[in-house]
Amino acid sequence: MKAASDAWWRLLTPQHWFVFSIASLSWFFDCLDSQFFNLARDAASDALLGDRKLATIYAPYTTSVFLLGWAAGGLFFGALGDRHGRARVLTLSVLLYSLFTGLGAFSGSFFAFCVYRFLTGCGVGGVFGLAVALVADTLVDRARAPALGLLQSLSTWGNCLAGLIGMGIGALGARGLLPFGLAPWQTIFLVGALPALLCVVILRRLPEPERWKQARAQGQGAGAQVGSYRSLLREAPWSRHAWFGLLACSAGIIGYWGIGNFHPRIVGNIVDVHLGGAALSPAALASEQAFWRSAGLLLQNIGGFLGMLACAWVSGAWGRRPALLGALLLSFATTLLVFRNLREFEQIYWMLPLMGFGQMAVYAVYAIYLPELFPTRLRSTGTSFCYNGGRIIAATAPFTISRITASLGADIEAFRSAGQWVSLLLLSGLAAVPFLPETRHQPLPE
Repeated sequence: MKAASDAWWRLLTPQHWFVFSIASLSWFFDCLDSQFFNLARDAASDALLGDRKLATIYAPYTTSVFLLGWAAGGLFFGALGDRHGRARVLTLSVLLYSLFTGLGAFSGSFFAFCVYRFLTGCGVGGVFGLAVALVADTLVDRARAPALGLLQSLSTWGNCLAGLIGMGIGALGARGLLPFGLAPWQTIFLVGALPALLCVVILRRLPEPERWKQARAQGQGAGAQVGSYRSLLREAPWSRHAWFGLLACSAGIIGYWGIGNFHPRIVGNIVDVHLGGAALSPAALASEQAFWRSAGLLLQNIGGFLGMLACAWVSGAWGRRPALLGALLLSFATTLLVFRNLREFEQIYWMLPLMGFGQMAVYAVYAIYLPELFPTRLRSTGTSFCYNGGRIIAATAPFTISRITASLGADIEAFRSAGQWVSLLLLSGLAAVPFLPETRHQPLPE
């Protein structure tokens, strides 16, 4: 028996480490592919629509489509994970987002690009709920929360790697070294298809957790529904946890995906102004923009990694609810700062890390808190309902930004103003905090 004072990682067996590593790797590649989309979205829209002003209006639609696919896939695969196994369904989700990320490079029209993004989103959406349920059901109770906080924090490394790869592709494009005459945005999508496909080979060896096997057998024997949205939304207290968890997740997802991940448009404009006198060709300017958009993503995620670690610590030291409350307030403040005040090239180096710290910290709370709100037979379903269902609501944010931008003149200042107005939605998540239980130091519900 390990001493109670042992560090949490000393409680893990080799099998625990294998499950944790593969779940983290799946989420790592999921985030890598998602950030490739953020890097390539504006350039792809410019190329497929052929009009920069039109692309400013319609590029946010691709994010809405992606988030809707994410929500649909998350809700569908989350329920399948409770019914048929976390590991088995996780493998299918990873394969799906790998395939359609690569196909996005060959989009012949803006409509086709949106279709590929929706299908990629379906695969991406399944991973989070399945990965955290897999880890929560496998690890011992005292290791669960810090391990899930670390799993979520490590996802920023995937985001950072996306930034580094994007910078490299931008630098190669500026020198005319990309293969087959591909544009930087096409190359990014092709690269995004490769590492996750390798992950599928390893995922096939991943065992199902014993806790899940027992819960499914007991549920079937007692006639309880496993992976059922009917049970989730009708049975107390799970229904209350689901609806208020959905509200809390929607706010944080709006901050990061609905608003914050549009900073490449602001960075691209700053680069335009900064290099305005350099007499660059359109291709060279596009490559410079690709480089600095990627650099901005890297800086944002360095801050995000630190924010998630800090919020995971607060969650363990002070409780889940204080961590959620503080993270949502910080997300609002830093989002407003960047959309209002990021004007100069040098400000990129400190404002984007600060925004990443604020916007991404709340995701560590989601990873720790959501599995603790639902029983084993509904854990993947409930986690996916809150985390991915929130993306249906968050998908309205890019659409709203687009409409406000169009109404204000469709220029960069209109875009900034739209982001500031939509950021007020972040405060809505605060209403959920009093209605959710404090689960620190509590065992998982059964």
